[in-house]
Amino acid sequence: MSLQADLPITNKEHRILRRSDVEQKTGLKRAHIYNLMSQGKFPRSVRLGVRAVGWDAMEVDQWIADRLKDRG
Repeated sequence: MSLQADLPITNKEHRILRRSDVEQKTGLKRAHIYNLMSQGKFPRSVRLGVRAVGWDAMEVDQWIADRLKDRG
């Protein structure tokens, strides 16, 4: 696990997370992430290359924070 993955949401540095990082951070698997994306319920991926995508770390962190806020 990278040290930057544990930084608070207030960190304004934009980082791109690869799918394995998103899976680890959210606890979701690939198929579920893509299903949520297709429903507009998860941040969209960013094309990094021909066969590579990633997600904005701040958007993923905000998605997690929203889930935690909604549970109460």
